[in-house]
Amino acid sequence: MNRKEFFSRVGFGAAAVLMPACIAGVATSCSSDGSPDSGGSTSVVPPPTGVDFNMDISTGALAANGGYLVTKGIVIARTLAGDFLAVSASCTHEGTNVKYSSSGNNFVCPNHNSQFTNKGIVTQGPATANLKEYNTTLNGNTLRVFS
Repeated sequence: MNRKEFFSRVGFGAAAVLMPACIAGVATSCSSDGSPDSGGSTSVVPPPTGVDFNMDISTGALAANGGYLVTKGIVIARTLAGDFLAVSASCTHEGTNVKYSSSGNNFVCPNHNSQFTNKGIVTQGPATANLKEYNTTLNGNTLRVFS
């Protein structure tokens, strides 16, 4: 057996061994939509508990009205009027981080377009559960987010 034949057989053998695992992985990811009744696992992260932290808002996304950011599993937004909102970041449908829409003053999931009020209440599915709302207080340039 020469070198070319050796590598050809080793490559073919490895492909034969790995092929069933690859096919099973593709079939599982294609057949599962992530919902519990489909046999797939959901990736929804439970909302953070025991929340109590401070942020400096003098710079960054929250320095200007209409900005938002995601930190510690919470999306924090500054409305166009300058008020602060905080809700759990993980969409209750499949766990994608929601985004704040300053024009609609609401939260929207970019995955399947679930929509939530500025208090985290579902207004459009496929999500059926609300986002958890957190309290905010502002003292100078320090924003406190807490349960």
